[in-house]
Amino acid sequence: MSQALNNPTGGGAPHRDYGATAESITPEVSFAAPGGSSGFSPTEFMSLSEDIGHNITAVLSSTKQLEKQLKLIGTPKDLPTLRDKVHSINTKTNAKIQTITVDLQRLQGVVRHGDRQQKLQLEKLTREFHSVVEKYSNLQRRISSAMRQSYQQALGSEHEAEVSARAELLQQQRQEQAGLQQEHDMLVERHRQVEQIESDIIDVNQIFTKLSGLVHEQGEQMDFIENSIEQTATNVEDGHSELAKAARSRQSYRRKILILLVIAVIIGLIVTGIIVAKLSS
Repeated sequence: MSQALNNPTGGGAPHRDYGATAESITPEVSFAAPGGSSGFSPTEFMSLSEDIGHNITAVLSSTKQLEKQLKLIGTPKDLPTLRDKVHSINTKTNAKIQTITVDLQRLQGVVRHGDRQQKLQLEKLTREFHSVVEKYSNLQRRISSAMRQSYQQALGSEHEAEVSARAELLQQQRQEQAGLQQEHDMLVERHRQVEQIESDIIDVNQIFTKLSGLVHEQGEQMDFIENSIEQTATNVEDGHSELAKAARSRQSYRRKILILLVIAVIIGLIVTGIIVAKLSS
């Protein structure tokens, strides 16, 4: 774990990002050497841990902001201000990630002289950092891809508008030429902004080449839930069957009572008739 982030960039040159377009450049993430042999005091350990936790929360907040901006790409709100905001968020978040990376390396130097609980705290922060930055980097790629696609669609629309404009009368063409030039200039600026945002993408592999995370399986819990649902459905079906049987038994009982009443009425009428006949004679 103490070597998890010792992966400095060579020569200061920017690294290519294999998840973006061929022209995009990954921003360089600097690395600091671990702490000296004397280690840090418990106070410094607490301070570093709090700073790392605070900055991880800040990266999470930035990720949520970028998710909102992603939903606006390709809509009427996809304006230069949107792309400027995305770039600003990327710049600030990348700086936070650099700070966390350096602080984690310093914290590694502390736990070499610390106890088991301090080492567990370092592992916890490292896992959280890995998860947060991976999510942030994936979101950066999605935004870059969506902006590139939106730009290509706008470029196609510009071409269609240009062809249509050439087919119109010369006097109308002169009036529209200024508007087409303005739209073209806006597309050029938009292309520049898209490339700028693509260059903001963090290369996760650069940071986490030697980091190891813990994966917790949830399969047994899911199986238990599915079995419970199936058992509940079976019990409901059995209940419906019993209710149907009870309803049929009740209908049969009512039918028998009705037949007995009819027979009793008929017998009563016959007896009454016999009595009346005897009295009459």
